[in-house]
Amino acid sequence: ANLRGADLCGANLRGANLRGADLCGANLRGANLCGADLPDLTFVILGEKYFISITNGEYVRAGCQNHTVEEWRKYSKQEIAEMDGRKALKFYPRLLDIIDFYIGKGERPDWLTSKEYADEVTE
Repeated sequence: ANLRGADLCGANLRGANLRGADLCGANLRGANLCGADLPDLTFVILGEKYFISITNGEYVRAGCQNHTVEEWRKYSKQEIAEMDGRKALKFYPRLLDIIDFYIGKGERPDWLTSKEYADEVTE
């Protein structure tokens, strides 16, 4: 099934066979996925500052932003700030930790280790 970009917010997908479904960009916030047969490397992560889903190990949605894993790993400080200001800047390292845990360790932008960034997010 092609569910690319589908709004499945709050849908009851309990027991649904979604294997092979294209979920790229689909909004799964609040969907009941209990027992659903999901494509490999597909996760819905709850309890964070933003709703997070990982689809096919390739796309990561954090809040309303949906990008590839590689794009998330390479964003500039300005690009992250434009997404949701200081809140996004503070959360970005946590998002990369989540991606590392589910998909595998990857690169991080150099600006995350700068004193300027550390001072900005601790103010």
